[in-house]
Formats: sequence, C-alpha cells, structure tokens
Amino acid sequence: MKKIAVLFAGLIAALSVAPGLSLAADATAPVKEIIDDTKKNWASDASDWIDIFEESRLVRLYSKDFGDKYRAAAKNPAADEDGISPFDYDVIVNGQDACPLQDLSIGSGQPVNGTTEVTAKFKAATCMEGTPNSDAFTTVRFEVIEENEKAVIDDIMVQGEEGQGPISLKEAMVQIANGE
Repeated sequence: MKKIAVLFAGLIAALSVAPGLSLAADATAPVKEIIDDTKKNWASDASDWIDIFEESRLVRLYSKDFGDKYRAAAKNPAADEDGISPFDYDVIVNGQDACPLQDLSIGSGQPVNGTTEVTAKFKAATCMEGTPNSDAFTTVRFEVIEENEKAVIDDIMVQGEEGQGPISLKEAMVQIANGE
C-alpha cells in the first residue's frame, strides 16, 4: 500500500513540474462550439447567421495568433463585402452552399508537441440532388493548443481541391492580409 502511495505522489509531483505532461483542457470544447454554430447556420430553419469569427468568439475560442491573423485579413480591402468575414465561403463546410449537416462526429487525437488535432466529420451536401458525391463526408481538422490554461483553436485545416493537401486557414489569412 505504501508503494502505491509513493508512486501516486511521484506522479503528482511529475505532473506539477512538467508542463507538457499536465492534464490538458478539453481540446474538443472550442471545436464543438464552432461546429454547433455551423450546424445551426446550415439548419433548414436558420434565421440569423452566427459569425464563428465574431470578436467575442475570437478572444474566447481561438488562439491569440489566430485572432491577430484574422483581424489583419479582415482589414484587407479584398475582404468579403458582406462585412462578416474576409472569406467568401463558409470555411467549415468549405463552400458557399450546404445542407443541414448530417452524420456529424467529432474526435480528437493525442497531443503532439503541444497541439491536439480535433477532427469534425459530416455530410454537407445530402440535399443537393444530382450533385456528384452528395453523400460524401467533409472532414475538417482543427489544431487545438492550450493558451492561458484553456483549449483554443490555433488553426483550421480544410481539404483543398482534388490532388491538393489540406489548406491552413492561418496561411490563407496571411495571404488575404497581404492582398494575395
């Protein structure tokens, strides 16, 4: 019994001095909120569009670096003219049109070098009759880090065109901010 107590005390001590080994915040929490808002946006009865990059969300759900890059991109004159976003598409569904999200799942991997990959997988085109691959899944990868002891989204990776790899939203925002 004494050995178990000593091992447990050692584990507690190791966790307190090794920040990389500390118990992480729930990496899925900010992703679930963004996906829930996206789901509401594309619901057939949606009335008001929820801006997933609205300032109160930027400071609460996203990393400081992500927020800074978003604000810089939003200042670019080429930013979307609706005043909502520097993007002319929904970055989560990766398109301008979608259906109510179906077969939604969210999962997370293990932290690697301070980043946890959280994936959201869903069908976004099932109501588009005659559209090729209308039953296909869309997968969005969120890179979640811990900042100020809470989980925040540091990047969103969306699938590029066929044959391309994933596209970093942070990289896209830098390009928009630079007028590219």
